[in-house]
Parts: sequence; C-alpha cells; structure tokens
Amino acid sequence: MKWEKRDISPELVKNISSKYGCDLLTASILVRRELVSGNEIRYFLEDDPRLLTNPFELLGMEDAVERILAAKEEGEKVLVFGDRDVDGISATALVTGFLSSLGMDVTARLPVGDDPYGLSIQAVEEFAAAYGTLIITVDCGISNTEEVRRAGELGVDVIITDHHNPQEEIPAALAIINPKLDGQTYPFKDLAGCGVAYKLVSALRFALKSELYGQEVCLLNTRPLNDAWVIEAVRLRNLVVTAAITETVVPAAVSIGQTRLPAFLEGQQILAWDAALQKRTLAKVFGSGVEINMLDISGEIGKEIPSAAGKSLLRIKELSRIAKYQDRETGELDVFIYLFSHFIRHREKLFGEDDAQDLQLVCVGTIADIMPLLNENRIMVKRGLLSLIEKPRPGLSELLFKLDISGRNITSTDISWILSPVINAAGRMGNPRKALDLIMEKDPQKRDALAADLIGMNRERKKIGEETWTMTEPLAAKNMETYQNRLAVAYSNSILRGVTGIMASRLSDRFKVPSLVAAIGEKSIVASLRSARGYDLRLLLEPLADLFIDWGGHDFAAGFSVTPENWEPFLARLKSGAANMALREQEGEETIAVDAELPLSYLTPDIFTLVNRFEPYGEKNAQLAFIARDMRIADINLVGKPQAKHVKLTVDTGKHKWPAVYWQAAEKVKRDFDLGDRVDMVFRITKNWYKGNGTPQLVVNDLRRSKT
Repeated sequence: MKWEKRDISPELVKNISSKYGCDLLTASILVRRELVSGNEIRYFLEDDPRLLTNPFELLGMEDAVERILAAKEEGEKVLVFGDRDVDGISATALVTGFLSSLGMDVTARLPVGDDPYGLSIQAVEEFAAAYGTLIITVDCGISNTEEVRRAGELGVDVIITDHHNPQEEIPAALAIINPKLDGQTYPFKDLAGCGVAYKLVSALRFALKSELYGQEVCLLNTRPLNDAWVIEAVRLRNLVVTAAITETVVPAAVSIGQTRLPAFLEGQQILAWDAALQKRTLAKVFGSGVEINMLDISGEIGKEIPSAAGKSLLRIKELSRIAKYQDRETGELDVFIYLFSHFIRHREKLFGEDDAQDLQLVCVGTIADIMPLLNENRIMVKRGLLSLIEKPRPGLSELLFKLDISGRNITSTDISWILSPVINAAGRMGNPRKALDLIMEKDPQKRDALAADLIGMNRERKKIGEETWTMTEPLAAKNMETYQNRLAVAYSNSILRGVTGIMASRLSDRFKVPSLVAAIGEKSIVASLRSARGYDLRLLLEPLADLFIDWGGHDFAAGFSVTPENWEPFLARLKSGAANMALREQEGEETIAVDAELPLSYLTPDIFTLVNRFEPYGEKNAQLAFIARDMRIADINLVGKPQAKHVKLTVDTGKHKWPAVYWQAAEKVKRDFDLGDRVDMVFRITKNWYKGNGTPQLVVNDLRRSKT
C-alpha cells in the first residue's frame, strides 16, 4: 500500500489558519483536501442553520407553495408519492407528516412489490377516481412524463420534488423543484431527495409564519467613496434578492431624477439601518428637497439580535463570524441583507423543535443515498445527528433502541451501516410501507412491533443477499468477456429485484468495472447499475433509452425497467455499447491519502476535538487518515470466528497507550510485525462502542516496521 501525503503550501496553511481562526493542523488538513475557499471551509468550521440556502432560491418553489396553500384552503385531497428506498421513505414521511399537521387531507403512497420506480399511471388514475386533485412526488417524478400528462388529462395537478438527473423531455408538471434542472441557479446541486423535500417544507413554514411571504421589501444603504457617495439597494422577495442597484454620485452633481433610483424604489417598502443617517446622506447628495420614506429597522433587529444593537453595519461586518467566509469583498449592504434574513427567521422561530425533528429524516436519507457530505448537506446531517442523539423522533427511537445504538454519540457511520439497512430492508423486501408506517405511527406499541418487523425483514434480506451473491458473482464472471471486460452483467429470474442494487455494488467492487444486475420478471425486467472507475452511466443508458419502460438515477448509480420482448434487443445493443465504454485506468498499488502526520505527543484523547470537527464523514468526506511513526507494539491478540483473521493491538506512544484493530491482518503477525516492534502506521481514530460506552481506538490501514 502506498502512503500519499500531498505537499501543500505552508503559506496557504498559515493564511487559512489566520483568516478563519482555526489551528494549523486543521488548516493543513483543509488545504490537503483542497478545501481552500471560504464557501467550502465554512461548512466544516460552522454548523449554523443560517448558512442553509434559502429554499425560495429553488426554481418552482413559490409556485409549489402557492398551490399547496390553495389545496389547504379548499380542503383538497392530496397524494404524496415517494420512492421505496430510505431517501424516498424519509422524504415521504417528512412531507406527509407536515401536511397532515396542517389538517390537510393527505395520503402517502410508495411503490410496493413489483411496482415500477416512480409515479405510475395506475396510481394517478386511482387517485383521480377517489376525487384527488394534487399529487406531490418526492425523490421521484422527473422522468414520469407520461404519468404527469395523464394526471393533467384527469384534472390532477402534479408538483415534482426530485434530485435525479433530468432527461431531455421534462414532465409538464405545475411545478418542478430539482436542483439539477436546466436553468436552475441554486448553488448546490447534490441535495438528497429528502433534502429537496425538506426545502419544500421549510418554504411552507415560512409562508405560514411570516407576513413577508410573497411580499417585496427593499433594503437601502449609503456609504462614502472618496469624494462621492455610493447608494445601493436590493429588492427581496421571500428573503431572496430579486434585483439590485448601485449608484455612485458626487454631491450636487446630478439630481435624483437623473439616476435609476426613483424607478427602482417606486412603490417599495424601504427599510434602512439608521434611517436618520441615510436621510441626511441623501439630502447631502441630492439636496434637502429629496424625501424618501423609509423605515428604520435597526432597533427592531437589535432586540432580536443583541450583538447587533447600537452598532453600524461597518462595525457589524468587522465582528461577523459568517462574513469572513465570503470569497468576495463583503459590503455593508451584504451585512444588512444577512442581518435582515437572520432577524426574520429568528423572529418566526423557523429553526425550532419541528425543524430539528425533520432534520433527523434528512440526515438519515442523505447518508443512505450516499450524497456528498459537503456544503449545506453537512449542516443538515450534523444538526440531524445532534437532534437524533438528544431527542430521537418516534419510529427512529424504537429502531435505535432495538439496534442498541440509542443513548450514545450516533455518527454518520452508524446511520450508514446500522440504521439505514434496516429501513431499506422494507423496500428491498417489497413492503416499504412498513418502514413509512413506523415513522408515521402514533401508537408506541404499534411502533415497537413495526420496528421488530423491520429488523426481522433485514435479517431475511441479508440471507437472501448472500444466497443471491453466490449465484450473481459466477454469472457476472461468465459474462465478462461478452462485454469486453468493461461491464459486469448478471441477470436471472431467481434474483429478487430488491437486491439488484446491492448485487451491482458488490460486482463493481469485485470486478472493478461498472456493473448491471437485473431481476427477470414475467411482465417486466428491472435492473440496477453501479459505476466504477469514474464512468458516467448516462453514456451507456441514453443510447438505449428507446427500449426502456422508464429509466433514471444519478451519474454513478442508475436503474431501468424493460419489457421481456425488448430484453434480447437490449442485450445485443448493450454488447456494442460496452465495447465503446471508456474507463479510467486501474491503479496498480493501492494508495491511501494521508491527511496529516501526527507527532506522538498529539496522540492523546484530545485529538478527538480535531476528528469531531470534520464529522460527519461519508461520501466526498472520508474519515481522517493519519500517519504516526516509531510507536511500540505493546500487545497483540488474534480475534475472529470461526477463524482468527483480525488483529487487536495495543500501541504505546510514550504518553498514552491506544487499543487498535487491524482487519484481515492475522497472517501479517510475525511476518510484517511482532510484539515489541517499533512501527510506523497509517490509521483512523474512532470509538469502539459496547453497551453504551465508547472506547477510543485506532483502526489500522497499514503499518510497517520503523526504519530507525
């Protein structure tokens, strides 16, 4: 194994440490991970919900909110249609639960059994027949062109909330909320389906709580610039900047009518920070005859945000913790916009207990869907984890208890490896409704029984998975040459559709190429694909799309369904497509990226302050990997059943002794290291949990005898 610690600029490390107020070791890790802009760094050093992007920046959001509020007002029947995986179940529970709390007539529906992915014609027609008038899709819908068209024919409006890649033809829905939609200016494209659903619920909360919903306000500020004055203003709608203007004027040089200000300010509710000062400045610039009506908001904001009381915008900018992360120069008007938005959200208590409960679902769904733990995903997951630890919501609470991870510091790894598979098992076994019912159920006894059922389903899923793997692996191996050794393909009528994704992932890991696993059914064939070596699966699927019933997904994880009569033509064309697949070259020796080399004096329990700072770990944010040198092996034990394959060590760093585990390394004892040896090691720092108690430990990636 090759240890790779990238060379970095000491000057850049010092600058980041100084600018953002973090220690040099943290700064060096940020630089080594190529996190050097303020916009990237702030999501690692802060967890303030004010950093979450305004949901109204998503195209289609206000149209969706208006339609849902109209449905509430008219007592319409609403259907929330989701997906069968953890992300879809979480998103469905989130939206259904919120609309239900408003007293709306809302039901939820998920694909069950052999139902296809996404909204179905059958679901649309049955809902219309029951006098339903509004469908909201979550974690699906962007590929359901025909289904949305049918809904329109039946007088049913459809709002799509999704995060999958849009195809060439977009459904003619009333509103589409998807950060990947063409023309979308939302700054972060990698929200999970439940993340998009959360944005919808957040927008609805704002609309229901704030008198500013749908209203336009104008913020105005003046500031000196050499011999002139800068007059700047913005219009906000739902706290989103919709227009901006800047005029630089020399006093007495022009009249206000010769500027663009009158047209911009006409009919606006104008808010100012220290209105008296702004009026004096405007009189100085344009003459005493100019009168602009404005409301001084500084006092009201100061009551809600005491740290801003009695200070100028310039002074607040200098003290602002958030402003320092801007990659461009932050102006006084920027600070005003930020303060006003914070003031409104704080006054309306938009980040209260209900929001925290919602973020638990967002946290679980985002991690389960393997979305990048970057940008605002980090804040939503981090705050969701904190809420899950402090007060787990009903349904999740029962699962955590039965899985023996309640009452402890739950991490993203626990969600990924322990909690999510149990929720996912319901969908994989054809009954996702059981997981949704667990989250939505009010009766504690029923929740307890549902949680037990899910755990039982997960045991069955594991058993089926292992049995299927013994069939899937040899099938794929046999087909490798057929597909030019560029694609692993396995299909059978003995493969359960619920495990096709798991099997495809395992094949990708096993053969180091993109993989396809299909479940052959009587009426349809359903397949899952997983990528490898950087291959974009759309390049393979788009030329074959004319054969599919439906298809979609992400760049590196996708799926489709096809009729039995199109299966052989599909396989024939797939062979040609595989021959043209351009895969990245496989690396020879395995390489591990090292974040920092630690002096032995750093290896005390205090190091968890650093480790915890980079939580949550997951996609695009791997656990920190460290090097330490010249540690003495103080104890060795072989562990594992029925055969001892793993190694437990105690390593002595001088000041502290650390327990360590080295997986699949039993054969290396005495060959590569032995008791009493001094070794150099690459490792991760974690906690080993047992009966609610966490013991610090090192997880070894690789070790070598020290040269000294």
